[in-house]
Amino acid sequence: MNLFTLITPKTTASAHCDLPCGIYDPAQAKLEAQSVKAAMEKYAASSDADFKSRAVAVKEERSEMVKHHLWVLWTDYFKAPHFEAYPQLHLLFNEATKLAGAGGTKGSNDVAVADKLLAKIEEISEIFWATKKA
Repeated sequence: MNLFTLITPKTTASAHCDLPCGIYDPAQAKLEAQSVKAAMEKYAASSDADFKSRAVAVKEERSEMVKHHLWVLWTDYFKAPHFEAYPQLHLLFNEATKLAGAGGTKGSNDVAVADKLLAKIEEISEIFWATKKA
């Protein structure tokens, strides 16, 4: 028996994702998107220019965090078999991240845009939890 045979693993392990799956959860993106919506509502309800300025800054920061959490799910959690089983998944992520970007909640104070973002995150969440049951 040669050295290579002795040190070659007898069992091959594979992992679904980069880290234990328990760390991934679309709730992180949803929570930030809810913060975006709340900042928009507070902006609309205020007449104080300084407060409005702070609300916009918070909204833009949280919008960026939504994109970050979505990208982590898109690139780290979901794998080829998920995209095969749910062919709309790439489009959902693309639409959601755009809704959190400059053409969406970062560039608007329209609560309806935040609602659209939350709806996309909910669609992604439903698929995510379906994959966890599989």
